[in-house]
Amino acid sequence: TVLAVRADRSRLIESSSYFRALLGGSFSESGSGYVRISCDLAAAVQVLRYLFEPPASFAISHHNFLPLLEGALFLAVESLLVDCERWFRTVRSRNPSMVVPLDFIIEAWYFAPKHGVTFVEDVCPGYLAQNFVQVISSRSFVHIPYDLLCSTIESPNLTVDSEKQLCEAILSWVSASRQSCEQSVSNSADNQLSLLSKVRVCLLPLGFAAGTKRNCFEFGNNAVCMILNLLKDSLQTLLHTVTDDNLDSYRIRLTEYSKKIVLSGCPQLTTQFLYISALPTDLDAVFKRTIVSDVNDGCLNHYNGLVKKAKTLSFRNVRIVDLSKCPNVHFGAVILWMKWTFPELRTFIASYCLLFQFEDLQCLLLRCPWINEINLSIDTSIILSKYSIISSRSEVRRDVNRNLSSYYMQSGLYGTSGNPVFSNISKLILEGRNDITDMNLLEISMLKSSLCYINIKHCTLLTDDGISTLLLNCRKMHSMVLSYTSFGNHSIQTLCSLDPSDSFSYHKDEHAHVMAFRLQELHLEGCEGISCAAMSQLVSNMNIVKSLCLRETSLADGALCNFVGSSLEYLDISETVVSMVSLAPVIRRNSNLSCLKTAGCRNLLFEQGEVQSTSGNKYGRFLQEITSTCYLEDVEMGWAFCPVRVDDLIPSFSKVRRMTVGLGTTLPENILHALPEICPFLESLVLRFQVISDRVVRNLLESSTNLQVLCLHYCLGNLTSFSFQTMAPALRILRLQWVTPWITNDDLTILTQNCNLVELLLSGCKLLDTSSQEIISSGWPNLACLQLEECGQITLDGVDSILDCKALEEVLLRHTVSMKNSIPMFNRAITTNNPAEEARILPSKIRISS
Repeated sequence: TVLAVRADRSRLIESSSYFRALLGGSFSESGSGYVRISCDLAAAVQVLRYLFEPPASFAISHHNFLPLLEGALFLAVESLLVDCERWFRTVRSRNPSMVVPLDFIIEAWYFAPKHGVTFVEDVCPGYLAQNFVQVISSRSFVHIPYDLLCSTIESPNLTVDSEKQLCEAILSWVSASRQSCEQSVSNSADNQLSLLSKVRVCLLPLGFAAGTKRNCFEFGNNAVCMILNLLKDSLQTLLHTVTDDNLDSYRIRLTEYSKKIVLSGCPQLTTQFLYISALPTDLDAVFKRTIVSDVNDGCLNHYNGLVKKAKTLSFRNVRIVDLSKCPNVHFGAVILWMKWTFPELRTFIASYCLLFQFEDLQCLLLRCPWINEINLSIDTSIILSKYSIISSRSEVRRDVNRNLSSYYMQSGLYGTSGNPVFSNISKLILEGRNDITDMNLLEISMLKSSLCYINIKHCTLLTDDGISTLLLNCRKMHSMVLSYTSFGNHSIQTLCSLDPSDSFSYHKDEHAHVMAFRLQELHLEGCEGISCAAMSQLVSNMNIVKSLCLRETSLADGALCNFVGSSLEYLDISETVVSMVSLAPVIRRNSNLSCLKTAGCRNLLFEQGEVQSTSGNKYGRFLQEITSTCYLEDVEMGWAFCPVRVDDLIPSFSKVRRMTVGLGTTLPENILHALPEICPFLESLVLRFQVISDRVVRNLLESSTNLQVLCLHYCLGNLTSFSFQTMAPALRILRLQWVTPWITNDDLTILTQNCNLVELLLSGCKLLDTSSQEIISSGWPNLACLQLEECGQITLDGVDSILDCKALEEVLLRHTVSMKNSIPMFNRAITTNNPAEEARILPSKIRISS
């Protein structure tokens, strides 16, 4: 293509060395009326626009940068080269977030060495490093060239939420690199090892590290060994590292661009790891050694002084810290660490940390008053008394927390209930905390000016009076998760009573002046102390609620008919006695409903006390209400849910991600086979008492590419091993309860090759034997939950191979053979003090029943 442009000769000579030499020298073109240049057309046009358009109308962007740069280099326009370099360097500094696409950075990186542009190579690694969290979410991430990725990871500004996130990104790139033919096999392998060597493996979650053994055995095995060795004696390891001046591999990656710190699932993590990450790197080795050795349970005052002396680094952009499942951190010291290091912290998560006591919560509120969300939830699964719960740490550390409480009390840190320092706390999650009492709830009432959300699910020590008192004081509350507590009639009276301070007193709705009217979320699952009259009163006052769970309560038609809200997005009325008479109008009014759970509602088939004929239109009427009103994402149904045509479920089920179908209906095989088509985004499927076949299960695994959870409970049909002989890379949870009695060790081996599970439940697999343990532990090294019930002779020789799954958090062994050999094995694992033996992490929950 030839493009003729009329341009001012003097402007060209003035601005470009190329034109100055061509038109102003002794070349023949100097006397010609026109000259021809062999430059890329797009680049030449962009340069001419730069030279002749008004500066106000011309701007450099990632769309025209490379053509401008190429043209400026060819035509030697010095001013444009300067402007291009200035723009590219300021891209990184103008905004803390990514402002140009990754594709552009990759293209620029390839462009630079071909044209000798050094500033691009200077800027790109640092820019990608500070925006690495966004970079790895891009589809183009796997196309980053090795040298650019390597330089990015080595950058001191590398910003990730966790070391796990970095390792996942590298493994993803490595996997894509293996499938690429651009590099030689040997070179590719060397690059992969080089990248993985940059991961700080001692900061990886144990379960994740174990899981990497499936595809990178050497890397994963070394990571697990290092983590287990740290569990033996991390203090001595860190002290030796300080002496060698090599603490970097133990430092949490914290930069000025960090927004979120996730350390969840790292049992090897101690308080020392946290503090050395926030200390300046130029401290002398003696002072570092003093700090590492002095972080213990008895010298918080002394350590407070040391931190001040060391001038701990501050990271003001960090908003979230997650220390869930970190049993070896001392939370008194953690609170001090967060106070010094994250002055703008907004969310603190320490779920599954039994050692975090209520006294620690009070100290956290006083030390870090800027926090507005706290999550201290723990495991809420019901543990029956007949099960044996084994723990090796809780008793000792409980005494530590008592000492910590004394320290804070002596320091005079507790404030009064009217202290304005607590005005920021808006969300508090205490789910499963059985140590929380009514007195603690009264102390939580000091948050009355800000608290809007509370979750006290499974807090079994709380009484109805205690909950009522909290509601009476915290009138700004609009979201409450109170499932499996003693919430009852007294609390309902508080919710439905007049509020003299209510700003809605002049609202036209007569219910607007009660607290229940403003509720947006209310979960009362399993609250059995609510009378029918109180339930009716509560429901009739909730007009704007979006999330409502009344599962396993006294809810009946009389109460549900009084509900007039039209804002519902989540509704769970499972295991209640409601019928279609009351449910249908609710569905009809709430077009935004995305979650509907009605499993176990036997009366859905009833109308006015009489059973409607199943040959009539009752099923169709129920489905019609759903399909004509809702676009569901989460559905749990049984009775009265029986579609006979695929068209019945399209398009209202096209967005479903989680589906549970149970007793009370039988989905036809054509519906089950079409589920991947009906629900293309399906992530979780639970089928109870359904008739299934190889054709159905295999199609689910092959076609549902997002399926992560598959649970088959008490299903009928002629399943064979052919069902699971297909790849299911996304599958993480598999529960097969009394549906696969034919499973053998060969079937287990095939299953380990086709999916990467973190949770496995097998019931009634009587052909399994002791060799099955080795297949499970070697095939799924990252298994976190294992439940075996009536599985032949799998535990005949004990459970040693099961404990080779280093990531196990929960084990259930029921009605297995010769369990007498298993108990001593667990005891030896707990009591061994031999430092020569390999460290073991026992599951936090072990259930054994014979």
